[in-house]
Amino acid sequence: MANHKATKKDVRQSRKRNERNRYYGKTTRNAIRDLKAISEKATAEKELPGVLSLIDKLAKRNVIHKNKAANLKSKLTKKVNTLA
Repeated sequence: MANHKATKKDVRQSRKRNERNRYYGKTTRNAIRDLKAISEKATAEKELPGVLSLIDKLAKRNVIHKNKAANLKSKLTKKVNTLA
């Protein structure tokens, strides 16, 4: 690493962004896991918009690819719709 002030600042910013992205990614994965565990359709339909919103935010921040976000949203919606 170079000893320039700007380079050191960039490293600090990158580390901070990486931690934030890891936090948001883990939080979203936990929300997806919890949604998949729900077996009642009414509860799952109530939780679905919040999880989809988290996924959209990850795609907007480029934490995950936009196509992966679309695939996740599609699969979760299908799962909720097939609940009895």
